[in-house]
Amino acid sequence: MTEIKFSLPSPETVTISGQTIDKLLRAGDGDAALLYLYILKTRGQSASDEAAAALGKSAGGLATSMAVLSRLGLIKLDGAGTVGGAEAVSPGAPPEEPRSYSIDEVKQELATGSAFSLLVEEAQNSLGKLLSPDELLRLFGMYDSLRLPPEVILQLITHCIAESRNSGGGRAPSMRYIEKAAYTWEREGIFTLERAEEHLKTMNARKTARGELKKALQIRDRELSASERRYVDGWIAMGFEAGAVEVAYDRTLLQTGKLAWSYMDKIICNWHEKGLHSTSEILEKDKPSSGNPARTGRGGPEQKFGAPSPEEIARMERLLKKIKEE
Repeated sequence: MTEIKFSLPSPETVTISGQTIDKLLRAGDGDAALLYLYILKTRGQSASDEAAAALGKSAGGLATSMAVLSRLGLIKLDGAGTVGGAEAVSPGAPPEEPRSYSIDEVKQELATGSAFSLLVEEAQNSLGKLLSPDELLRLFGMYDSLRLPPEVILQLITHCIAESRNSGGGRAPSMRYIEKAAYTWEREGIFTLERAEEHLKTMNARKTARGELKKALQIRDRELSASERRYVDGWIAMGFEAGAVEVAYDRTLLQTGKLAWSYMDKIICNWHEKGLHSTSEILEKDKPSSGNPARTGRGGPEQKFGAPSPEEIARMERLLKKIKEE
């Protein structure tokens, strides 16, 4: 795991892991991040009133920041939910393994009329059924172990239901499936509705882009495999549009006679290194010719293209015409 060291004015050094930084950034809470740095500097030896005074925060504001850090799995709070000392605060500690619960513990929680009771009621309404003991245990784990707020869990359940319907399954998602997605959200630091909406927006945009690239690659009636998704997501992350991938696909077919993913990836990485991403840029500045071999971007062999055939010229002209029409 990558670690980053911050040198303080005094002769002391604080080490913070890259994973911890990611969690703090995704949470988007500056006050919580400052509190975490303070806890690191004092090694958890400061009382809550001292921390509040040092950071210029009220007791309520400090409690809110501590709750954020606790949900992120970055600190441990004592029973009173305060920063009390080295044993109460464990800065930088990895999240604990999910604990096992008994159905009696869940029943006791339901009997208190806590937020979990309302969560169960809303979850059952959304899923259209009563939750079994096993499903209640899984839902309680999301709430108590992963520390996802009830409103975020409900947003996750709604998302999983929509995914199930869009896939044509016609059935409500299992609680095991929802639980798996909850672990992903916890790792991504999704603890607010705002972060959940941002995450879902990003996922939907990526899904749309994948669909466009699938069409460009002539892939129909099947989903991308895990390896194919890694290639496609990489091209999307580099900023390539479907038209550009279509050109790479066309050149790959001409050279190999098939959809060769690694070969096409080298073409696209070569364009990325040259700063060519749009279809028009590629067709204008990277015309295949015997005098301009394309060197791969990942240390592979050179891609040598011969003089363009009449068929390829006609294909390029069609692509250009398509771009102008758009």
